[in-house]
Amino acid sequence: MMGRGVAVFAGIPADVIRPTARETEALGYGSFWVNHPPTIDGLAALAAAAGETRRLDLGVGVIPLHNRGPKSIIDGVQTNALPIDRLLLGIGAANPEALRRMREGVAALRGALSCRVYAAALGPKMCRLAGEAFDGVLLNWLTPAHARRSADWVRAGAAEARRPAPRLAAYVRVAIGRAARERLAAEAKRYGAIPAYAASFKRMGVAPMETCIAVDDPRAVPPALAAWDGVIDDVVVRVIPASDTAEDHLIVVRAARPVT
Repeated sequence: MMGRGVAVFAGIPADVIRPTARETEALGYGSFWVNHPPTIDGLAALAAAAGETRRLDLGVGVIPLHNRGPKSIIDGVQTNALPIDRLLLGIGAANPEALRRMREGVAALRGALSCRVYAAALGPKMCRLAGEAFDGVLLNWLTPAHARRSADWVRAGAAEARRPAPRLAAYVRVAIGRAARERLAAEAKRYGAIPAYAASFKRMGVAPMETCIAVDDPRAVPPALAAWDGVIDDVVVRVIPASDTAEDHLIVVRAARPVT
């Protein structure tokens, strides 16, 4: 059965992260993720979730290697006492020399940490590298159809390296209601202006918002998520709340809960 996780913005207060993580675990999700913006420490934010949960995998998706090197990441994991057995450590890199930095980054992290390391991947070359060298892949801002193509690239890389294919996960942004939809539209506009993402949207032939779920009724979320069934291993619901309160985060978490 496909796994399901929850992802939130690392910059929300810890007193919002904690109840959201608790509810995520209580509802039967398999993982809880935060991002790692340039001015916010995602590893520290993840520590707030770690203290409230016992079963959930804990992911950071993803730390850009051009902003934070492997040694700093290793220090951050250790300083925040993140549980290695539950940690999903996502890294990414932008050009120039993104492939080289990712190869060196995963080797350095594996030399010091025994956690699972995920690669952020958009294009075919990075997907193949993820299949060759990583424990997991975190896809982002894409349609189910393009996720299938990305999965093929990942599996091809794994086959060339003669190793099992890594686990495939994807952020799927979910917004419920007008205020949340407006926040999502603003985020989509920002990502659409980033060259690497702009190229990805062009390859797919879709606008950024077409990769997201934006509805007015929480009951519309499960059928929308059903489009991802059988496509990848884990759908990670990236919560786009109406406001940065625990209540508005939990509206999405409850609407997207896994079917047991």
